[in-house]
Amino acid sequence: MTTNESWRGTTIIGIKRDGRCAVAGDGQVTMNDTVVKGGAKKVRSIAGGIVGGFAGSTADAFTLFDRFEEKLREHRGQIIRAAVELARDWRQDRVLRRLEAMLLVANSQHLLLITGNGDVLETDDGVAAIGSGGPYALAAARALLSNTQLGASEIAREALRIASGICVYTNDRIIVLEAGGSE
Repeated sequence: MTTNESWRGTTIIGIKRDGRCAVAGDGQVTMNDTVVKGGAKKVRSIAGGIVGGFAGSTADAFTLFDRFEEKLREHRGQIIRAAVELARDWRQDRVLRRLEAMLLVANSQHLLLITGNGDVLETDDGVAAIGSGGPYALAAARALLSNTQLGASEIAREALRIASGICVYTNDRIIVLEAGGSE
């Protein structure tokens, strides 16, 4: 692989509805115009019933997840405080600043988008998406929220299924994790 080759292909969506949060991700990893892997796991359970997903470099994302878990321990499971502290460190630390990933994390009450620009965002409508297929999944999820009674996990799965039919960097090998531990 040369440095000019581009790794792409992630769609992560988070849904908050009726006191439940779910995060879902597709499994496709693409290098330029080639699918390298179809079953990557881009969502995971984190300490204390928190779930998260990532877009960007896998190694960078795992580094950030580890740092986020450290911040959760430091702040006794307070997800917002841990996210803010991670974003602050990410922006200020010379090494962390070079990491190329975004995180979407959720517990049963909060759905947060964390970026290397120092952002910690919680949307007004309870939907957040990242990655190449994020805009498609976001649009689908908003329509499903407005027009169905589906739960958070079902909306996340269906929104990703819809995105996979539009975005060539997204597939339909979907993993959904609900905050608190159920899939």
